[in-house]
Parts: sequence; C-alpha cells; structure tokens
Amino acid sequence: MSSGDQHDLGSALRALRIASGLTGATVARRASMSAGKLSKIENGRILPNLVDVELVLTALEVSDEAKAELLRAARAAVTESTAWRALRRMGPWKHQQAIQAVESQTRHLRLFQGQLIPGLLQTPDYISSIFSMPPAMTPAAQAKTVAARLERQKILYQKGRSFEFLICEHVLRWLICDPYAMAVQLDRLISLSRLPSVSIGVIPLNRRMPDFPMTCFVINDDRLVVVETFHAEVSTRDTKDIAYYLSIFDNFGQVALYGAEMCELVERIRDDFLTQRESG
Repeated sequence: MSSGDQHDLGSALRALRIASGLTGATVARRASMSAGKLSKIENGRILPNLVDVELVLTALEVSDEAKAELLRAARAAVTESTAWRALRRMGPWKHQQAIQAVESQTRHLRLFQGQLIPGLLQTPDYISSIFSMPPAMTPAAQAKTVAARLERQKILYQKGRSFEFLICEHVLRWLICDPYAMAVQLDRLISLSRLPSVSIGVIPLNRRMPDFPMTCFVINDDRLVVVETFHAEVSTRDTKDIAYYLSIFDNFGQVALYGAEMCELVERIRDDFLTQRESG
C-alpha cells in the first residue's frame, strides 16, 4: 500500500467516524486501541493492519458493504507481519487486549500449538513463567499482562462459541514452570476439555505425523489466520491461505487423541511431573 493509499484509508475511516457522531476516544476504546493510535491511523501517519481496520469498522457499526470495501483497500498487502519488538513496545498487556477484541468477534476458533499450551487454557503460574522469560518485563508490566491473558479466558464460558485446540504431546512435557505447577496446568487441560464448547486434541509422539509442526497458528472462523514465528506475528485473510491452514489443522486433527484417550495421556504426563517433584 502506498503512502497515498495509506492516507486515503485513514481519511475514509475518519470520515466514517465523524459521520457516526462518535468521538475518537469512544471508537478507540471499542476497538481496543489507544486514542493516539487511532488518530495516527486517521491522519495517515501509520499504516493499520487488517485487524486494526476491522476492529475500527466494527466499532463504527458500518454496513457490510462499506466494511468489505475498506477491507479491500487495506488488503493491498494481503499478508501482514508485525514484529514482536513492536508489540513489546506498545505493551504486552495491550497486545493481549487486542487479541481479546479479535476473539470477541470469533464464533469458532481453531488453534494449533507446537510450542506452548494455548493462552486460553493456561494457569496463572504457567502464564507468569512464560512472561518471566527474556526479554524481561517490569513486575508491574508482567502483572498487567498476566491479568489481561486471564481476562481473555472468560470467553470459553460464553454461549454460542466453540473452540478446537490441537496440542503436540511434547508441549505438555516441556518444563515451563516447576513440576507441581506443570501438574496443575495439565489438570486444568483435562478440566477444560469437559466444557461443552471446548475440544482438546493431543497429538501423540507415537503416531505418524501428517506434516511438520513448524509453527503455531489460530484460525478465527474462516476469515483470519494468525501465525506466530520467532520474530513476528503474521496475519492473513487470503481465502487460499485460510483454506490451506484449515487443511493443515484437519490433517493434524486426524492423528490426535480426544476424550478418554487424551485424558489418559495427559494424566500420565501429569503423574510424571508429580513423581519428578517428589524425587526432587
């Protein structure tokens, strides 16, 4: 997208906001972003990503036609990447709030994890251990980030939503926190798997893999895929990309364990952690 296109998009968003009669502060709050960021978008000083544009348009309650037109304008670069260092600069807890805003508009969420237990399923100790890893946060920033991630988990209990999680077995065995805290975390997985809206599959080490678990990704309905790499968060709304990730998810789902088999495997790993704690 050229700087001219960037300015035109910002101007269009500003015009829609003014026509709605809403203040910038109100729209920014509804879109889970700062008023300063919204102002920079409207004035063409920063390029909003697709998620930003959709959140603003949803906050403005524009028609489906207007939303589609502006998203097409923002989709000049279909795949977008936001470096983790940029997300850290804005505040990790604000990134959690932005994720929550996207999740609040999602009815069916699918998540594949080959790195960590999914954030929506994490215990406070597990979350704290993750955000204790480099780069270091201040205690205040860590506390706000943990609280923001826990706040996101309330969506698991909302009616009319469904969640599918696929987790590689090795993820459950990695010692992210102390053995007892890991055991508690695995107990939480078993407990959450019993929610009617939640499906948890574990991909066991002893089954033939259908593909390489190169990275983790989340599919929000059939409209947005967000992929995490070491250096950045990459999002795409391209229909072919989304179809590709859906097929990857389905392929891994076919070799996963569910229900009683999944619980038995998780319980064995949990018991290994408890034995490790006792022997230590």
